[in-house]
Parts: sequence; C-alpha cells; structure tokens
Amino acid sequence: MVAPTVTEVVRCAGGWLFDRGMAGWEVTVIVGDPTHARALEILGAVVLDMEDSLSSPVHGPHPHAVALAGELFETDHRIRCGVLDTLDRGLSEVTLLGEFCPSELDCRVDTVQHRLSVAARAFKRQALAAAGIPATAVAPLETFRSGAPVWAPPVDLVPVAG
Repeated sequence: MVAPTVTEVVRCAGGWLFDRGMAGWEVTVIVGDPTHARALEILGAVVLDMEDSLSSPVHGPHPHAVALAGELFETDHRIRCGVLDTLDRGLSEVTLLGEFCPSELDCRVDTVQHRLSVAARAFKRQALAAAGIPATAVAPLETFRSGAPVWAPPVDLVPVAG
C-alpha cells in the first residue's frame, strides 16, 4: 500500500488492511510522512518510507496486490508507471484508496467494498485514536476502486451494484 500519510491509510483502508493481515497476507505500507506510524503497526502492517522505497534499486518479489492513494498516481511518475505496468500485465490486483480516481484509470477500475470483520472495526478504532483521529464508531464497510488481476485473488472486495 502506498499513500502520502498514515492517517489516510488508517481512515480509508484500516479495516481492510487488518483483515488482509489476519488472513495471512504480508502487509507493507509505504508512506511519505511516517508520523503516527504506530497506528499502522496496531493494524499489523510494516511501515516503510516512500522515498527510500521508491528510490531503492533493490525491490522484493512482485506483490499480489497493490493499493495506493489515487493522487499519488498523478503526482509521482514512478508510481504512475508502476501502476500502469501492473494493470497492463495483469499481475496484481490494483486498488485505489478513497473516492478519488484519476481519469486515466476510471475505465480500468470498478467500485468495490470490503465488509470489515468485528475485529477489524475494533483495531481500526484503536489505530484511528493512535493517529489522532477521533472516532466513536467505525463504519462496517470501506469503499475502493479496484482492478482485478488476470488470476483471481480471494474475494474480499465485492463489486458495488450499480
């Protein structure tokens, strides 16, 4: 997952991130501003610095899923090129956090939702507090825009009826 801030990840995808981690996924979050990194650790994620990660000549294995804040697609050419290559090759699920979708990706991703487990809602509430975001209740659904890979991953993101 790639986003400018920890708070954006927790707010938009904290429950999904937690549920994927509990399902056995290795969850890594790359952020531009690591302030409040503890919030992501509460959700079970490894937190990395964006510039260090993107500028490194050595990368690990290709991920099964890539999630990112849509505005990074428009502001960082490295991310844009990587996302387009991933979609073109159909190697990984590509998911956009939040409501914003760059026009270039609009026809390549669909609106999907993830229903948070009870545990995800509880951990997300704690992560929101650690990030300094007041939350009395956590919504049971998180909404994304997602493009599926050629191979079909486990279905935890469900299309929204249109």
